[in-house]
Amino acid sequence: MAISIRDGGPDDIPAILGMLDSAVAWLVAQGRTGQWGSTPWSENPKAVAMVERYVAQGSPYIAEIDGVPVGTLTLTDSPGPYIDAVDEPERYVHLLASDRRFKGDGVGSALLAHAAEETRRAGISLLRVDCYAGDDRKLVAYYEGNGFTATEAFVVGDDKWPGQVLARRV
Repeated sequence: MAISIRDGGPDDIPAILGMLDSAVAWLVAQGRTGQWGSTPWSENPKAVAMVERYVAQGSPYIAEIDGVPVGTLTLTDSPGPYIDAVDEPERYVHLLASDRRFKGDGVGSALLAHAAEETRRAGISLLRVDCYAGDDRKLVAYYEGNGFTATEAFVVGDDKWPGQVLARRV
């Protein structure tokens, strides 16, 4: 299967939400609700607003197979409000998700490689991302397998959501 990656935009928000909903359903089916809970993103007004904000302020990308959207990520110039900025230019990965029907097809890795190339093309050498670090740290290991190195751990909110920042030099 050939994966192509294109620039996204506001018209892609329903597809992005669909991919995030697919990821939530997949996580729930595994009993892994610590990352994103059990409510589909499309039914959570705060999550919808966050997707809309990142798409408007960042550079969204859509991975497609045979013209069908199968993955997404958005690059911005800075992390979310719960992560400290760094003292150099950076690109930050937000909202990486894939349609779980395509799990194992390399969609996420293709998007991360594209993000690295876009970062390099912009003359920036630092690409960062943060992710859920709970349970068995599988997601942290996924990013490490894609060239990132764990930097600082953090917690968010009263429920102490465990997170990990990772960085990659490009």
